[in-house]
Amino acid sequence: MSIPEKKLEGTRLFPLKQKKNPIAAFENVKKNYDDVQVLKGVDLNISPGEKLALIGPSGSGKTTMIRMLMTLEKPSSGHIKVEGKYLWHKEVSGGLIPANEKHLREMRQNIGMVFQHFNLFPHMTILRNVTEAPIHVLGLSKEEAHQRAVDMLQKVGLGDKLDAYPAQLSGGQKQRVAIARAVVMQPRIMLFDEVTSALDPELVDEVLQVIKDLAKETDMAMILVTHEMDFARDVADRVVFLHDGQIEEEGKPKDIFENPKSPRLKSFLRRFLKS
Repeated sequence: MSIPEKKLEGTRLFPLKQKKNPIAAFENVKKNYDDVQVLKGVDLNISPGEKLALIGPSGSGKTTMIRMLMTLEKPSSGHIKVEGKYLWHKEVSGGLIPANEKHLREMRQNIGMVFQHFNLFPHMTILRNVTEAPIHVLGLSKEEAHQRAVDMLQKVGLGDKLDAYPAQLSGGQKQRVAIARAVVMQPRIMLFDEVTSALDPELVDEVLQVIKDLAKETDMAMILVTHEMDFARDVADRVVFLHDGQIEEEGKPKDIFENPKSPRLKSFLRRFLKS
């Protein structure tokens, strides 16, 4: 297994000013796919800098929630806010209208996402994969984007792979590139969607360690959809258990994993925890 060559140590990356208001909020959010209701009225606030783990069985709505926050899926009803602003709507003359693409594009500049399957550009070097968005989305100079990308790739243990192509990397290395590509944009909210589910078991730990280091060394809010229960226990400030499109139980990791209240949560955990 490839081990990251450099921990995320020292000065915190991209510190945020702490606010009392949530950095993201779901307000009675529902999502339907034809006749199937995937989310059934979710209310959830995420605080600035909070590390929140979303757990639950497949089909419970976890990925749908973060895809809506990333503006990849549109809510059927309800509202989502980011830093107090409506995400899928705009306020006009005291009322709400559907957001246009310009509004969505501006809002998602504050949000980053790492997917299950890397989504790297196969024809670009690792360095170029990480510099493209800072140059073309943030408007950074090539020099500044290059330096920011090199620094981040070194932090995730890939400083010696700048000129490699994705096909030359292991799955764990590709996922670390994907993490670097998202973090280099300096989002205020980072979303992780089952980022180890497509990896061979021996590559899982290297990716989880990078995320653990990020959680310690940055003040970005993080929402982590995961089936890695030990990882959720170690990283999260709060764990939210979804079942059948609703929040069944939420609390601190110690309470969720050591003293679950819901019979459904108890049953779910028995399948993932050895004890």
